[in-house]
Amino acid sequence: MRRYARTLVAVALATTVVAGTAGWVSGDAQAAVTGPPPGSAPWRADHTRGRELPDPGRATPGEVARFFRGLSAAERERLVVRHPLVVGNLDGVPVELRYRANALSLKAADDPRYRSLAAPGRRILAFDPRGRGQVAEVFGDLRSARRVSVVVPGSDIDAGTFDRTNDVYGTPAGMARSLYAQSGAGTAVVAWAGYTTPVGVGLDAATGGLAEAGAERLTRFTEGLTADGLPEPAVFCHSYGSVVCGLAAPRLRATDLVVIASPGMRADDVGDLRTRARVWAAKDATDWIDDVPNVEFAGLGHGSDPADPRFGARRVPAEDAEGHTGYFVPGTDSLRALAAIADGAERTAVKDGAERAVITDGAEPTVIADGAGRTAVADGAGR
Repeated sequence: MRRYARTLVAVALATTVVAGTAGWVSGDAQAAVTGPPPGSAPWRADHTRGRELPDPGRATPGEVARFFRGLSAAERERLVVRHPLVVGNLDGVPVELRYRANALSLKAADDPRYRSLAAPGRRILAFDPRGRGQVAEVFGDLRSARRVSVVVPGSDIDAGTFDRTNDVYGTPAGMARSLYAQSGAGTAVVAWAGYTTPVGVGLDAATGGLAEAGAERLTRFTEGLTADGLPEPAVFCHSYGSVVCGLAAPRLRATDLVVIASPGMRADDVGDLRTRARVWAAKDATDWIDDVPNVEFAGLGHGSDPADPRFGARRVPAEDAEGHTGYFVPGTDSLRALAAIADGAERTAVKDGAERAVITDGAEPTVIADGAGRTAVADGAGR
């Protein structure tokens, strides 16, 4: 009876405090944006080539990629101009076409919320104005990158807050930009705000509905990257974004899953994720997320703490990160370790059988974390 009472108390707490990057405010219920890209109806009705275009709701990213490979340069450009919202958001379309299509869509939107996204030189890989708006931006050269990373943010992120100037390292653009700057040559980082995030603290943040919708979109997005001939990415998941990644894990094409400031992944342990990706976790002692009860009961809460050694994730050091959004701050041990993973941390075995993660590309191998829980951060030269 006492254990049952403790569970009810924990569930009540989880309902109150599980959230992403927002402060302590009440939450507003959100309807997830799902389905094919905006503009799909005119796309389906376009028979100018004498045959149907790939159905945005049914075609796989692989089928989309094969279709575009069969087009001439003029035919590709014609689709970009006629259907920028579809081309810019359809996974499997070559990234260069998506950049051009989204630039056209942003220019046509002429919305003050998105004006900064339309600035020359920005590589916008997705722009969906429905709902609160969704966006993805690339830092680096995706086409030539030998290693790709994707940053998945937590609550209170949309196209309007994607690169806000306050709390910079709690935004997807700020996290991705910092990770890219710290990583080695030949990397690219995608800031992916491609799902409807919770707003504030409320049931959306304490339950998995929005995360389930986000997991579908994230899975398709990574399939689109590989269908376009890009490397499988390492995926960095912050706060509620780690719930998205946990639900996506069994189907997600990723080399690494890195969860940061996680309220849980809706899994009991690494094995429960059913992923072949390496799983890493970071949480600093000053992060308020550590006060969130790690329970899952009647759909509330997100379960076990990935940073708990019993979960089985590799530890990412975060001793000098501060608060919930301090992990990507330049100069921190956490950022150096995250960049080392983005650069290609690999597993190896030492003589006593303990496993450790090392950097095998480039200079001398450097330990990030070993099976005994010891850590040493790689000294990344940055850019």
